[in-house]
Parts: sequence; structure tokens; C-alpha cells
Amino acid sequence: MLTERRPHRTEPSGIRIAVIGPEEVMPMMIRCLKRFPSFLPSIRSYRRVAEAPQLAGFASEEADLLLFTGEIPYRLARARVHFRVPALFVPLTGSGLNRCLLRLERSCGLSALSADTLPRSAVEAALEGLGGDPIELAVYEGCANPSASELIAYHRDQYRSGRSRCALTALKSVAGQLAEEGIPVEWIVPSEQDIIVTLERALLSTEWRRNKEAQFVIGYIRVERLSRSADRGAPERTADRLRLPIHSILLDFAELLEGSLTPLAGDEYLLVTSRGILERETAGYKRLPLAKQALIEAGAALSIGIGFGCSAGEAETRARQSLFLAKEGGGNACYIVREDESVIGPLEMTEPMELGLALVDAALVKKAGEVGLTTLYLSKLIGHTTRYGRIDYYARDLASVLGVTVRSAHRFLLTWTDAGLVEVVGEEKGASRGRPRQKYRMSFLDDLIC
Repeated sequence: MLTERRPHRTEPSGIRIAVIGPEEVMPMMIRCLKRFPSFLPSIRSYRRVAEAPQLAGFASEEADLLLFTGEIPYRLARARVHFRVPALFVPLTGSGLNRCLLRLERSCGLSALSADTLPRSAVEAALEGLGGDPIELAVYEGCANPSASELIAYHRDQYRSGRSRCALTALKSVAGQLAEEGIPVEWIVPSEQDIIVTLERALLSTEWRRNKEAQFVIGYIRVERLSRSADRGAPERTADRLRLPIHSILLDFAELLEGSLTPLAGDEYLLVTSRGILERETAGYKRLPLAKQALIEAGAALSIGIGFGCSAGEAETRARQSLFLAKEGGGNACYIVREDESVIGPLEMTEPMELGLALVDAALVKKAGEVGLTTLYLSKLIGHTTRYGRIDYYARDLASVLGVTVRSAHRFLLTWTDAGLVEVVGEEKGASRGRPRQKYRMSFLDDLIC
């Protein structure tokens, strides 16, 4: 049976972490999670490890991070599901292993042992720590993602052939079946210390990513041809008229990036925005959404340099470096210098609404526009799908992507469903009373994730 329960309420600004593992381990997981108020946990427990991939598929739609309680469910899910968010598992280390070995030694003597999941070196090191006579050790070395039945058969064969007198397994179902057959067995589970260390790693990795997306970036924009026209002796009033449409285009560009634009001397501009927004609007630093045709008509070419850094000073220095690269390359280009001094570029300049729309049939774009799916919304959806590989949304998720209210998102979804662009593919009953939340699939974006 698949179950989900939320162990405690936390502030909604936390990190959504989905914990996937057997029911018996979850009380310990919940105790450890209470030490990390930044996490918003949802517990996805199973009775059979074969259910892990399905739980992971559901959880990756809504969580920021997946945490498996062991390596076997992690490997099994990874082999069958494409994770759309980071995923990690709690490793088995010495403390839990030593406890199990001591119990086996007391119960059956521990002269010969069969084990699964753990590396041979880890088990050998723990056995040496116990001291005493040498112990015959057999470790499962079959396929990378063994089923419970394969592990049961392995331990049974080792026991019946006399090569082992007891078994050590990482799967509860394997331990249960071997115990029923009278084979001494211990189920090794992570210790609380193992869980806490893994949660600390998870917290650091997700906070690092969020901090990185919130990081400010600095850009310098140089208007090239306009300055050359002025150098040839064009009247200052004529140059000012040329600057007006360029300034308007750059203001629109800054607005798209939710940033600020400051005019500098010598036909230069300073652009400040955030890294996450820049990554989103440039489709992962591939294209620069500028009014390309309007720039051509205004007789202007732009050299753009963008810099990343751990401080404003570092970002400004790298923005100057990347601007130099753009100018040296002949202008009308954009380069990015990252904090590790690596370079991205040149970025292709495209119309703001052109970003990604070439991937969708023109007739479909027209049909979408007729039912309120404007090119702006379509561009945002395509950018999100291209980046995350996602075409299924709840209304609240769609509202966040499009930048509209949840009520507007519901209205859009009803209209698009009637037009055949969207279909309902599932529903989820929330914790509070009320109608289940429906999940919608943007069917017209299927080709983008093939």
C-alpha cells in the first residue's frame, strides 16, 4: 500500500523534500527531519520495494528533492524513472552494520555470513573490528538492481549449501521471508547519525542551488554602431533621436529579466538582474531575448558582457571581461564569464517572443492564440518544459510559471481543455476537505520532451 503523510507543519517557504522508504523506517526519519525546520517533508512509504519507482515518479512532480532511505530503492527507481529533481539516498555505514553483526554473533555464532547491498570491503572491515576467528563471507554480486526474490534465492542457496550460517540484508521483505524459512537474518537499517549526515548534505546542496539562483549578475551593454555614427560627425540631436528607440528596446529587455537598467557614459548601459531569471529567460544561457529586428532597423549593434561572481566586485570584473570578448568578436554578440572563469557564448540574439516558438507548429501557435494561450504564455511554457522536461501541471504550478493568479490559471485550463490543447490526466486529494486537485497535461508540448 502506498501512503503519504506530513509529519509536521513548517513555513511554506521551506524546501519540499519527499522521503521514500519502507514504513518501518519512517518514524526514525520523521524524528531526524524535525531537526531541520527548513525542510517541508512528505513521507512516501511502501510495503514492497517494487513500489519505490511509482512513488518517486509522483513525488518528483512536486518536491524539490527526493530522499530514499536506502540504496536499493534509489537504484531501482533511478533505473525506471527520470528524476526531474535532485535525488540521493541514505548510505549504510559502520554503526548500523556493527549492531547487526553483534546480534548475529550472539544468536548464531557468526562463523559464516552472506550479505547483500553493502560493499565487501565495508563488511570485512566491520568483521575485523569484532575480532575473533576468521569468518567466511559471501557477498551478493549479481545484477545492479536485484529484486527481493533474487536476494532471497541468493541467501537461501548460501545457507542450504553450508557456505553461510546467517544472512545480512538491506531489504525488510528479504529479512521477513528468510526468517520465515528459519534462516538467521538481520535487517540492516540506517542509523540516526547516517540520516542526519545525509539531511545535512541535502540541505547544503538545495540551499546552494537556491542561493545561486538568487545571486545578482551584472551586465554591460555597449551600443556599437550608434557610437560610430556620432564619431563621423552626426549632429548631437540626430544621435539623441537614434538613442531613443535603442533605450526603449533595452528597457523592455531589462523588464523581461526583471532587472534594472542604468545609462552610463559613452553609449554604455549597466544591467543588473538575478541569475535564476537570466537562466530561465535565456533557455539555459542559449539565446538572448532582444528585439533583434528593431535593433537592425535602428542601425544598432550591441556588444553585451555578463558576469557572475560571489560578490558585486567579482561580477563587475567578469562583466567587463565578457564585454571585451564580445567586442573582440566583432560586436553584435553576448558572452558570459562565470565565477570559475569559464566562458559561455556567443549567445544567439532572438526576438523575445521567438524564443522556442519555432519548435511548435505555426498552425498550433495560431490555434493557441485564439483560446487565450498568448505567445507570452506559450513562450514561458516552452521555456519551462525545455528546461525541466515537464508537461503535467496542477493549477497552482501553472499559475507560478505564467505569473498569474491561481483563479486565472483555472480559467485558462478550462478553456484550453475545451480546445483540445490540454487533457486531465489525474487528480490528487488534498489534506483538507474539498474537491481533489486535477492534474493537466499540456499535450501539445509532447514533442519537446521526446
